[in-house]
Amino acid sequence: MRKAVVTAGTAGIGLETALGLAAAGFAVTVVGRSADRGAQAVDRINAAGPAQPARFLAADLSSLDQVRELADRIAAEHQTSGDPLTLLVNNVGAMFPNRRELGGVEASFVVNHLSPYLLTELLLPTLTAGSPSRIVNVTSGAVGVAKRVFDAVEPPGGYYGFHWYGRAKLANLAYTLDLAARLEGTGVSVFAADPGGAATDMTNGTLTDPKIVSPALRLLWPLVRRKFERSTSGPASAAARPSIVAATDDVLIGKTGVVIGPQARPVDPFRPATDRRVVEAVRRLSEAHAPAAAG
Repeated sequence: MRKAVVTAGTAGIGLETALGLAAAGFAVTVVGRSADRGAQAVDRINAAGPAQPARFLAADLSSLDQVRELADRIAAEHQTSGDPLTLLVNNVGAMFPNRRELGGVEASFVVNHLSPYLLTELLLPTLTAGSPSRIVNVTSGAVGVAKRVFDAVEPPGGYYGFHWYGRAKLANLAYTLDLAARLEGTGVSVFAADPGGAATDMTNGTLTDPKIVSPALRLLWPLVRRKFERSTSGPASAAARPSIVAATDDVLIGKTGVVIGPQARPVDPFRPATDRRVVEAVRRLSEAHAPAAAG
């Protein structure tokens, strides 16, 4: 039995990813905050008649303490049952129009990088035991507007939600590619998947405030926003396709460190994510603010 965990899997791209994985034969666990939405997601997946029933686990992935509890539960279950965990899809993501903190750390960096980073690191022994296995981290085209300075969790200057979101996603992409190199030969393959965009809870309404971008971009923001909104107006099912391909395509067997683009085909990685200075700085920040050893 192949088992998969999909974070933020109760709606939007995450739910469509879970549906695709269930159709491919996985026993899917969807993770989210709301028990009601979790029950609805499980009902929708199971209504399609998958070979293995889905289930829901509640966790607020903006809390690193709850990430640790989730990882402990999943690891203990697989150790007890002997069933391998063969897939982890880190789909969680959030954009914040106004600056906020979670546990004393800027929220975008927590949700978009530290949370999936910590869950992945804590589940690596379980995924390695279940190899051949895969990790899929969902990235974003917003990495292109990110400040590429990682001396601290936040770069200097004012807070602009769109750029901070892109910067956290850049950190996670750098981690993803670094992890792929680190795990080469272990039987655990690591991929990034760029959904391109879809109309989801995160994009609906978030992009209307020009204050989410820097002043330099603000005059052009109506034009940029319309272009971005067109790219995020498609169905979530299409945006989930890159994650499903990264998780299931046999062409990727034996490969790792591949980025699957919005057209569900491999693309060249965003070059700054492969910069050793960026990679090493992200590694230092991740280990300092979300130490896996503390779990």
